[in-house]
Amino acid sequence: MGLSGKKVVLAASRKLDEMSVLVEKQGGIPVIRSLQGTVFLAEKEVEPSLRKLVTEGTDVVIFTTGIGLETIIDITEKIRMKEQFLNVIRNTDVASRGYKTNSALKKIGIQPFVVDEDGTTDGLISALHGYEFKGKKVAVQLHGDPAPRLIKFLEDRGATVLKILPYQHIAPNQETVELLCKEISSGEVDAVCFTTAIQVRSLLNYAREHHYLEKVSTAFKEHVLAVAVGKVTAEALREEKILNYIAPELERMGAMIVELAKH
Repeated sequence: MGLSGKKVVLAASRKLDEMSVLVEKQGGIPVIRSLQGTVFLAEKEVEPSLRKLVTEGTDVVIFTTGIGLETIIDITEKIRMKEQFLNVIRNTDVASRGYKTNSALKKIGIQPFVVDEDGTTDGLISALHGYEFKGKKVAVQLHGDPAPRLIKFLEDRGATVLKILPYQHIAPNQETVELLCKEISSGEVDAVCFTTAIQVRSLLNYAREHHYLEKVSTAFKEHVLAVAVGKVTAEALREEKILNYIAPELERMGAMIVELAKH
């Protein structure tokens, strides 16, 4: 069988039973090391950013997730600023990443001036290349992943960036991440399956801060295979210089395990 005797790390926090069964059916040994952490609705934390956006206005608004946009609308309604918020974004340039974001914008009658081609931050940055950002104010809605390349792209071109985070991320259990860094470094595992960009960031940020980065990076180059569930997760791997990875055509957890077994 494709994964016979291979130790496959599952970094997700949900559907672990289903994925474990799939790994076992392919002859592999599932190793659960959740890197997801938790995400919570941060109404109080995001309120100052939303008030600033409404009172000071902006030149560009970038939405990166549909659920993030919908959550912001809910929050502005609670703080009685929904109409002001909608008025601001209806009268400014709006950019959108991902088809779900685009759908959420269409529901409120907004046609973005820029849409990515493939649902990734790279695709969005590419679409924004022709826009003049120097001296402009740009509000960016983020969700879990801090999108460092997008923020750097905007700031390098002279924009003042206001980050809007309707959700806050709490890091995963540090003992779990420490253990996985050791397992990857020593070659105790054969593959690591990532289902979100935040899982990639959690591992690599911890490795960077606790002096595992060189060993972990070398292991991914030489004997541990990274597996991404889809384009956005694969993009995070590339940003973290992990280039020895595979990803399925169909962005599903089951397809990811099947692709790994084939490989």
